[in-house]
Amino acid sequence: MSAMPLPPPPPADGPAALPPPPGTDMTGICFRDQLWLNTYPLDRNLVFDYFALSPFYDITCNNESLRSRQIHPLDMSQLTKMTGLEYVLSEVMEPHLFVMRKQKRTNSEKSDALLAYYILDGSIYQAPLLGSVFASRISRAMHHISKAFSTACSKLEKIGNAETEADAAASESKAQKETIDLKELKRVDHILMSLQRKLPPAPPPPPFPDGYVPSEQEKGPDDLLASEALPPAIDPIIDQGPAKRPRFQ
Repeated sequence: MSAMPLPPPPPADGPAALPPPPGTDMTGICFRDQLWLNTYPLDRNLVFDYFALSPFYDITCNNESLRSRQIHPLDMSQLTKMTGLEYVLSEVMEPHLFVMRKQKRTNSEKSDALLAYYILDGSIYQAPLLGSVFASRISRAMHHISKAFSTACSKLEKIGNAETEADAAASESKAQKETIDLKELKRVDHILMSLQRKLPPAPPPPPFPDGYVPSEQEKGPDDLLASEALPPAIDPIIDQGPAKRPRFQ
């Protein structure tokens, strides 16, 4: 018979350490009796005898009272006539899985489930409570979510640094492109001036036909200057004054 993990050794001068009473949180231990498993088959008829060897078994239950009277401890016709703690076999998948439920019976029709135990391939475990399962899963999920956010933040920082460096390099290259090279500008001006000296002057525009009066837009700059320099035309009658008007007799 073996139970894992083993309790700590008792002190030299003190009493032996007792296992925790049934009904407390014992999800951290496992019970297995290899000698019993090698001797007897594990089926629905003998599984309760095997379970009674474990520290999960409460000897104050009604099943123990039936065993003392040479009655099968899982006889539901007898358990329904009693009140108090009892163990019932709720699920069976021979020979690998057996689920034992601990419950408190108040009458023949009503019982409240307290704990559950399962026997998996000869090893007995206490099933965790539903609240403990939810708390463990939520804690694990929060751990992975926090880790994922930390990883994402680190990657975003790297991306931001890379974009900043790329923007800085692009701005530097743009500034270099926009910088005017004075030597190159002088060289281009020299080439244009040499070409202008080599080419003949542009011919004058053709004259307007006779009788055509050009508009202000069609007049050349020389015509505009000439028109602006000339004085306005003098009316021979209005602008000559009273002394210069002819007298009629």
